Amino acid sequence: MTAATGRRLHPATIGGFVSLVVVTALALLPIAIIVFTAFKPVANSVLFAGGVTLFALVFDSLAAYALARIDFRGRRVLLVAIIATLMIPFQATLVPVYQLVSNLGWVNTFAGLIAPRAADAFGIFFLRQFFLAIPRELDSAARIDGAGEFRIYRSIVLPNAIPALMTLGVFIFVNNWNDLLWPLVFTTEQSMGTLTSGLTLLTGPGGIIPYGVMMAGSLVAVVPLVIGFLFVQRRFIESIATTGLK
Repeated sequence: MTAATGRRLHPATIGGFVSLVVVTALALLPIAIIVFTAFKPVANSVLFAGGVTLFALVFDSLAAYALARIDFRGRRVLLVAIIATLMIPFQATLVPVYQLVSNLGWVNTFAGLIAPRAADAFGIFFLRQFFLAIPRELDSAARIDGAGEFRIYRSIVLPNAIPALMTLGVFIFVNNWNDLLWPLVFTTEQSMGTLTSGLTLLTGPGGIIPYGVMMAGSLVAVVPLVIGFLFVQRRFIESIATTGLK
């Protein structure tokens, strides 16, 4: 019996309600599958681009700290060698890197996608230039207090370089999020594809491009970048305005 009317529900009414729920669920099932399938490449893209960004920031900042704050023999030669790698086309190293990844059994794995990009010559140079602008007196004061190199790196240099780190993080994330060639080469399974590489699968029969679907997929690819930039835009602009100052 219902509390509102005190009347007993007719079995036909209950049956009709259950039938309506089942029919509605069956009608929405394809839409649910489409939604979950559409967001699966987004999750792969976030893991790929986010993983590369995280590791690159760690390794780039460590290398930049050594080149900017530690005096050791061969430092200038090492810096020149790192900068020289920027002149090597990406395509020239693609095949050797793929062979190495294949020998390690990392094809179709996030390790194979992320590890080869865990450090970047541009990121090292960019952070080194920013670290040089941080007063060396802070290092001397910390050493007087008994701090080691890693403590100086973690407690002094990194907190003062947050704008540069966030700026570099934006560049790395966007570059890897939009990359098409790298995921296509190092993944052969559709389940490991990223959102950008997934857009290449939208071509219809006979090479016909469904522009409406393609534009919708492009919109899905762009929205996360816009949202992320809105969160870091103040730090990003701050870094651009102060990076060249000494």
